[in-house]
Amino acid sequence: MKFYIATDHAGYALKEFTKEYVISKGHEIIDLGPDSADRVDYPDFAKKCANAVISDKGSFGILICGTGIGISISANKVAGIRAGLCHDAYTAMATRAHNDANILCFGERVVGRGVVESMIDAFCDTEFEGGRHAGRVDKIEGCSLGADLG
Repeated sequence: MKFYIATDHAGYALKEFTKEYVISKGHEIIDLGPDSADRVDYPDFAKKCANAVISDKGSFGILICGTGIGISISANKVAGIRAGLCHDAYTAMATRAHNDANILCFGERVVGRGVVESMIDAFCDTEFEGGRHAGRVDKIEGCSLGADLG
């Protein structure tokens, strides 16, 4: 699998560990920054990663900020992105199986290294189930501000 990774300053320290783990599992990873722990704005890096994933069909992303919340909200503003905020292996598996997530998001202040390993394993080992979930993902893809989800 090919991954793009980006963080903000609050997720920077966990980025190198995450990259090394992804590579150790035989996957490719491309670092989109930042290059230091200096303060940056997470929406800028979420957009960079989301656009890379959209432009490179079949690729995935990993986004890290302090909690994972802001960076996942930002990434989900890009059409075609389904960024799942995860806290453990179960949520990482479920976001792939049920939501066809293409970006894994988490927070450096929320999860430890062992949890990161288990989330990456679950995300990589899980395929989208389709079936009843496909219609729901289609509805997500059709959403826009003020759209009727019914």
